[in-house]
Amino acid sequence: MKAEHRTGHIAIVGRPNVGKSTLLNRLVGQKLSITSRKAQTTRHRIIGIHTEPEAQFIFVDTPGFQLKHMNALNRGMNRSVTDVLNAVDVVLMVIEGLRYGPGDAHVAELLPPDAPVLLVINKVDKISDKGALLPFMQKTATEFPFRAIVPVSAKQGSQLADLLATIKPLLPAGPPLFDADDITDRNARFLAAEFIREKIFRLSGEELPYATSVVIEQYVEEGKLTRIHAAIVVDKPNHKAIIIGKGGEKLKKIGTDARLDLEKLLGTKVYLELFVKVKSGWADDKAMLSELGYE
Repeated sequence: MKAEHRTGHIAIVGRPNVGKSTLLNRLVGQKLSITSRKAQTTRHRIIGIHTEPEAQFIFVDTPGFQLKHMNALNRGMNRSVTDVLNAVDVVLMVIEGLRYGPGDAHVAELLPPDAPVLLVINKVDKISDKGALLPFMQKTATEFPFRAIVPVSAKQGSQLADLLATIKPLLPAGPPLFDADDITDRNARFLAAEFIREKIFRLSGEELPYATSVVIEQYVEEGKLTRIHAAIVVDKPNHKAIIIGKGGEKLKKIGTDARLDLEKLLGTKVYLELFVKVKSGWADDKAMLSELGYE
């Protein structure tokens, strides 16, 4: 007898920098959600789709829940997390290694009472004393009524099959919502902006990325060539100088690294032109945030 097909939405939540975006990218098998070692890298809800013959997993990567810097941007990001939690079938709460601190407990307070929650212990490859894992799992099981606890390494891709097998029976019965080869509902323009923003996070100092955003002003497909013109929006004139760098070297490096990622994603040659705009106070201006594509 053929098994009933299951399809459902799965939220990936957790405090900043626990590896949510890396986990999404691994589960989907393609880079969709940007990553860096800095917190607040993900600002948007990113949907990633993993399809098997008997199930379709629709993952929703959310921004890390922000506990400080409460401008309009961060308030919107927090609202995005709570909106997602109220509209999914399963929740993956991701924590890091052997850490379950106040930030994790705060995230747990936001979890919905009805949807099943799985605790995903990420970065287990970094745990030197593997014997400490089981006692830690037993202890964290008392923090919240988790349906299951699954240790994984998103970076190495280990035990993700176990995670999918644990999620699958929790999904509601139903037909797939996307085609088998779909991996996201986001368009290429959106992903282009995200890839550029990732390079700003990776190549800039600690504070600068939080005062930047990216707008795709032109996106044209010409056969095997894709032309992209993008504006990097910064908050202050001195931020513009930092992004451009001495002799334009920083901006050139951001563009080159983003272009290489985009060529892998799109399967075409990419002509990418970047320039920098100053828009003071954009992160606390609701109208400007809407214009920049934030929900």
